Amino acid sequence: MEYGKQLTSHTTDIEGLLVFDFPVHGDNRGWFKENWQRTKMTNLGLPDFGPVQNNMSFNATAGTTRGMHAEPWDKFVSVAVGSVFGAWVDLRAGSSTYGNVVTQKITPDVGVYVPRGVANGFQALEDGTLYTYLVNDHWSPDAHYANVNLNMIDWPLPITEISEKDKKHPALIDATPLPARKVLVVGAGGQLGTALRAQFPDAEFVTRQELDITSDLTEARAWKQYSTIINAAAYTAVDQAEHDRAAAWDINAAAVANLATIARDNNLTLVHVSSDYVFDGAAESYDENAPFSPLGVYGQSKAAGDIAATTAPRHYIVRTSWVIGDGNNFVRTMKSLDERGIAPSVVDDQIGRLSFTEDIAAGIAHLLEVGAAYGTYNLTNTGEPASWADVARAVFSDPTKVTGVSTAEYFANKDAAPRPLNSVLDLGKIEATGFSAPTWQTRLNDYLKELSK
Repeated sequence: MEYGKQLTSHTTDIEGLLVFDFPVHGDNRGWFKENWQRTKMTNLGLPDFGPVQNNMSFNATAGTTRGMHAEPWDKFVSVAVGSVFGAWVDLRAGSSTYGNVVTQKITPDVGVYVPRGVANGFQALEDGTLYTYLVNDHWSPDAHYANVNLNMIDWPLPITEISEKDKKHPALIDATPLPARKVLVVGAGGQLGTALRAQFPDAEFVTRQELDITSDLTEARAWKQYSTIINAAAYTAVDQAEHDRAAAWDINAAAVANLATIARDNNLTLVHVSSDYVFDGAAESYDENAPFSPLGVYGQSKAAGDIAATTAPRHYIVRTSWVIGDGNNFVRTMKSLDERGIAPSVVDDQIGRLSFTEDIAAGIAHLLEVGAAYGTYNLTNTGEPASWADVARAVFSDPTKVTGVSTAEYFANKDAAPRPLNSVLDLGKIEATGFSAPTWQTRLNDYLKELSK
């Protein structure tokens, strides 16, 4: 026998709940089917959800009914022997299809992908039915579950067997939705970490003291309960990195490799923040495909971190420059000098654009929200590129107080790392996704007003 001609899939009234029709090939010996075929099924829209456990439920008599349970993991259900009447209710907090019900008869030629947070139940339609399901996390008694009463489903057979626990599940109106997977932000104590709090108010924020990303992270969290890791942590002491190489590489490269491993093994999205220092500044501007050419240890370690981040299939590398936010930075220093009547000498041959952290955070949120293609994106403020001296003059009440000086002159006889002279990043790729930050001049004016309050 052959129940189906080819593998197909179709959507349902619950977002993300997919029904698959399998080819089942039979002869006098019985039948054969490919119950799980990663390449074929992901090509038909199934998320590459990474099963780690296979469970089976034997149901001795027709009418045996189980559910409705919404677990904090994804599953793929089917039957090996017999048939069931499957039922699902969306219990995901914030879902556009929350409360929707879908039912489907499942025979050996049918399988159903059930997203995390969608309550799953079934009724055996035949004696001796063997129901099987793949899941992408290991069962835990400490996990958060959501349940709903079986009575909301119009079961085709009288219920013959049901557990006492399943009888007591609440009605839909009283059910507790399953929270969405969490976003984890590491490096929460820095300038960007502060801005990310405004964009991701429900995220979990951790500092280096709370989560050491340079160590083995395998058991550090229940990683399947997260959707995204945003890495805002970095070793940014450019000059000190020349003498503290191990620390710079540990944080900027090895730690990123650890995060990429977690993202890869748990199907998470990794957002990693990169730097213009991965380039030598010899070109007029740099797009996302420009080859690495770092000048110093800081840039070298950041380039290595970028390479490590790409080992996570779901990754965004957000490359930025001249970061300004809530904390010590160039603009605050210049404003302080102006207020104290100090006339500084500032380099005038390093060219780039400021990147305000609120816009970096907004750009990261945009990439995640629109589901932009994974990869590297340059993300700075827009506007005509300028030098550090130009920025300083825009801060000073009397711009003539700022004297321009070359990088070579400024750092002469100083123990300083080499710096790229041109940090202009091409913004065409991220703008093509629908995101464009305000000009750096506009943001600078707003920033200075806030500092003056």
